[in-house]
Amino acid sequence: MTCQNPVKRLDTPVFWRDPALPFIEARSIEDGRKVCYSRHSHEVFSIGAITAGRSTYLHEKTTQTIATGTVVVMNPAEVHACNPIDDEPWSYLMLYVNARWLGALQRDDGVSNGGVFRGYPATHTQDSQLFEGLVDLHRRLVDSRLETLAKYEAAVAFFTRVEERLGGSSPAPRHANPKVERAARYIDEHYLQPIRLEELCAVANLSEAYLIRAFEQHYHMTPHAWLVNRRIQHGQAQLRSGEPIADIAQETGFADQAHFQRAFKKHLAATPGQYKP
Repeated sequence: MTCQNPVKRLDTPVFWRDPALPFIEARSIEDGRKVCYSRHSHEVFSIGAITAGRSTYLHEKTTQTIATGTVVVMNPAEVHACNPIDDEPWSYLMLYVNARWLGALQRDDGVSNGGVFRGYPATHTQDSQLFEGLVDLHRRLVDSRLETLAKYEAAVAFFTRVEERLGGSSPAPRHANPKVERAARYIDEHYLQPIRLEELCAVANLSEAYLIRAFEQHYHMTPHAWLVNRRIQHGQAQLRSGEPIADIAQETGFADQAHFQRAFKKHLAATPGQYKP
């Protein structure tokens, strides 16, 4: 069974999911002029295609203009955002893929990674084979007439091609800062609870000002932005499981449902109601 929100307007995001293919999720929008993201990251691997027009593309600390035919690539945890340019129309599609599934596929393709996903160094590419392959895979995934096996085979074929075209040297690792990483792990373990800056400073054994500067330099997000991002990721998972929006808002530490909805839309350019199955 395919779960998909109906298209109401051209600027309404359309999500696709299938319980038989839990490792992959798709999103598309035909008119992105009003689609604005804040800086955010995902736990999964993200790859998308600009199918018409132009947009800005922020990736970690770089910002540039991208256009039709561009494939964007975001490894898990990499901060990014794509946004419209003035009132220029643009459209895009995205795939979000479980990193464990990709890691196993890489291992089966002969990559020595121990089954753990090895990220790609490229942040975007004009590779026409990848662009056409991504558009074709999206078309197959959302086709309700196509059998699950055919969709799975198409996904394997496309991501095998991704490895062939983008694989090689891994992206440069972040310079480790154990104290800052301790603060991030603390947020990851306690994000459903109220977290005070004093707690993070105690965990990291750093002053408030130094922690905030070092955290943002290391992760390209402030500690609070990291916390909100983790809560939104949790909210996404709960929405996919069918939990009521009001319950999710309360569980994830937002002041109320309206606060959760505003933060969710700011991160995903879609409301919780548009995102849920």
